[in-house]
Amino acid sequence: MPNVVVVGTQWGDEGKGKVVDLLSDSADYIVRFQGGNNAGHTLVVAGETFILHLIPSGILHPNKTCCIGNGVVVDPAVLLGEIKNLRSHQVPVGPDNLVISGQAHVIMTYHREVDHARERRKGKGKIGTTGRGIGPCYEDKASRAGIRIHDLINPNSFTGKLKENLAEKNFYLEKFFGGQPLNYDSIAEEYLAYGEQLRPYVANVSELLDNARRQGKSILFEGAQGTHLDIDHGTYPFVTSSNAVAGGACCGSGIGPGHIDTVIGICKAYTTRVGSGPFPTELTDAVGEHLQKEGSEFGSTTGRPRRCGWLDMVVLKNAARLNGLTSLAITKLDVLTGLDRVRIATSYVQEASSLGIFPTECFILERCQPSYVDFPGWSEDISGIRTFSDLPQKTQRYLRAIEEMAEIPLSIVSVGAGREQTIVLRNPFEDISLPSTF
Repeated sequence: MPNVVVVGTQWGDEGKGKVVDLLSDSADYIVRFQGGNNAGHTLVVAGETFILHLIPSGILHPNKTCCIGNGVVVDPAVLLGEIKNLRSHQVPVGPDNLVISGQAHVIMTYHREVDHARERRKGKGKIGTTGRGIGPCYEDKASRAGIRIHDLINPNSFTGKLKENLAEKNFYLEKFFGGQPLNYDSIAEEYLAYGEQLRPYVANVSELLDNARRQGKSILFEGAQGTHLDIDHGTYPFVTSSNAVAGGACCGSGIGPGHIDTVIGICKAYTTRVGSGPFPTELTDAVGEHLQKEGSEFGSTTGRPRRCGWLDMVVLKNAARLNGLTSLAITKLDVLTGLDRVRIATSYVQEASSLGIFPTECFILERCQPSYVDFPGWSEDISGIRTFSDLPQKTQRYLRAIEEMAEIPLSIVSVGAGREQTIVLRNPFEDISLPSTF
């Protein structure tokens, strides 16, 4: 069976959660491979809304195994809270359907404190982090000072590392930021309790996935954020702290690249961005307000309003190259309904020069102005449509233009928030339409 990676092509918030939820019906294993609880996947199933930050979206499907890979940074309190919330909604969660890599790193109290202190110190020049401690946790991972899930469930290992790390973090918080020191005893007590609760879930995810592959099982990999928030390939420094591109699925789960068959790029029918950083197609007019209102463009993690703009083909083509995309899933197409015209940025103009490729330097991108191709808008309600041919001709023309410009075939078109509000052109696991129940 094929193994499929789902990635965002923009700056996150593209609707990956819905697509992963949809495709999970055809997968046996669903794996989260990077990021932390700074991302949120919003799912609407049978009219009920679920917001997941760490647990893969496949948890809403029976008889699936969900994995949190080694590339994820885990806040134990958030994870346990998600488990409790899902159970309260009669969604079963236990060691039989949720597995956590022992190699995943743990977000500690001091990571969050450092995150907040840095943003306060930077003032107007802040990056715009969620303050969840993600970056500081990845820093400790890179400096080989991190605490992993394996340590969390081993009291002797955990307490030794906590004492050493806390001495350094308290010095940093007090002497550099002028803050208050953190208490060792309270942190140790809190986190050791988390470790005991999570112990039954811990296993070797890499080995588990390899055994599943050998047995002919299908695996779906889901990332957080989007391509242009990738630590290496995004709009640095306005990026996340991990590799959100498709290659991160291998590093963040322990599966070899030769075992990835398909990469689906999730692309919103327009573009959004949360926080600071350059955004060439951003709209600050009535159209931007329309997109924000009709698209409910507020962060599922922080509630922050998302900046909105037209679809950017320069961004999409860059994502196609970096991820090796094999198909596209277009989301939130219904949000464009009612606009007289819709636009796609096909290139940038920077100091009288035309740029057809995405600049790697943030300071250049900040000076870029988009060049657009215009398409007639549509007024028909498309939220109840389930086949491509039933879409208004103007809507079809817009979608075909995306497909032709990106040189990547469409596989999925979302026309609403609900699981059933989807047009599936091809199932990457089966290359046929998904069951009518969707």
